[in-house]
Amino acid sequence: MAKMWAGRFQKETDAVVNDFNSSVTFDSRMYREDIEGSLAHAAMLARQCIISSEDCRAITEGLAGVRADLDAGKIDLSPEAYEDIHMAVEEVLTERIGDAGKRLHTARSRNDQVALDMRLYTRKEILTIRALVLEFMRVLVQKAKENLHTVMPGYTHLQRAQPITFAHHLMAYCNMLRRDVTRLNDCLERMDECPLGSGALAGTTYPIDRAFTAERLGFNAPMDNSLDGVADRDYCIELCAALSVLMLHLSRLSEEVVAWCSWEFKFVELDDAYSTGSSIMPQKKNPDVCELIRGKTGRVYGSLTALLTLMKGLPLAYNKDMQEDKEAVFDAVDNVKMCLRVFAPMFETMTVLPENMKKAAYRGFINATDCADYLTKKGVPFRDAYKATGTLVARCIELGTTLDALPIEEYRAVSDVFEEDVYHAIDLNVCVAERRSLGGPAPEEVSRQITKIEGFIEHEA
Repeated sequence: MAKMWAGRFQKETDAVVNDFNSSVTFDSRMYREDIEGSLAHAAMLARQCIISSEDCRAITEGLAGVRADLDAGKIDLSPEAYEDIHMAVEEVLTERIGDAGKRLHTARSRNDQVALDMRLYTRKEILTIRALVLEFMRVLVQKAKENLHTVMPGYTHLQRAQPITFAHHLMAYCNMLRRDVTRLNDCLERMDECPLGSGALAGTTYPIDRAFTAERLGFNAPMDNSLDGVADRDYCIELCAALSVLMLHLSRLSEEVVAWCSWEFKFVELDDAYSTGSSIMPQKKNPDVCELIRGKTGRVYGSLTALLTLMKGLPLAYNKDMQEDKEAVFDAVDNVKMCLRVFAPMFETMTVLPENMKKAAYRGFINATDCADYLTKKGVPFRDAYKATGTLVARCIELGTTLDALPIEEYRAVSDVFEEDVYHAIDLNVCVAERRSLGGPAPEEVSRQITKIEGFIEHEA
């Protein structure tokens, strides 16, 4: 099929170059956005008397038919047939309605057309991803509500450190995800400008109304500079950056679930529907979902790096290099959606094992800080209290016991300030309950955090 731009050329495009140049195999996913933009453009052309109302009607009806056939998979979108989705839609339309179809591209270039399609596509996908993140937050909040009093060790350096609750741990991730939602919101806000009407790079001599098309397509305003309109891909980079941070959070939580599932921890057990087995070891129950999320995080990072590298040396305005933006964005979006859609139900069906968490907490001397605080509250300088408690921990290790079970005589041998009430002060439930400072693990404080996150979810949904 002859290319629409073939008038200047004396030869057919080499078959290898045609395949190399074609983007229809991947940009075809934007056909609905392409048609949406064309409908707005046609309406504007008719409104400005650049084309007739009859031509606009034919274009509108024709595009509806093209969209229906694309929805049904009735149009061949192979590289042999079409160069890209923009040409495919226009060529099929022209075949069906004749000269009116040829008038659709008046006052428009593929450059501002593809810039518009990408903005419409990314806007739609951001909204989808936001909804998935909010749903995952709901799952985490529900698990937190169920585990307000589930004591577990908090860790630093992957060493047992201080007592917290499983709810407190989950709310940390809820706050990370809250920031992810706000990053996506920021991306939406900054990309809320319409490039349509920028032309190839220098606008057009036709009396177009860019404000009309911007409003019709749901944008806040037209882009203010035509060069920037076709050359900008900041929003693609910003989206992939936001998705990279989101995947970082999912990967960190995945790593924790992998550890928690192991026999060394056994804090949780995944549902059989979200686990896999081994081809040789019949006892295995593997957290492959979490491991794949860790792996796919690297792919999303790769998309961000690819886009930054792609754009860093491009002069204004459009360059064919920019065709490579799509696959990077598509891959990042696809992988993030896939991870969220499997992670949320996996977490929802996960069984928490509170007794194992509490047992680990008792064996880690994680109430040592509370023991030192007991002394400081009785007037002992913190550094002296710290040293005394360290001595007690060493004694416990020597005797093979814990601070809770260490006889009071051992305490008094280190400091005569110790009384029987020390056992109450270092009880793990008390240790958690007393940590009422803002952001701490005390149940009432975590309940406040939950209420705040629930309010955020309701506001954003």
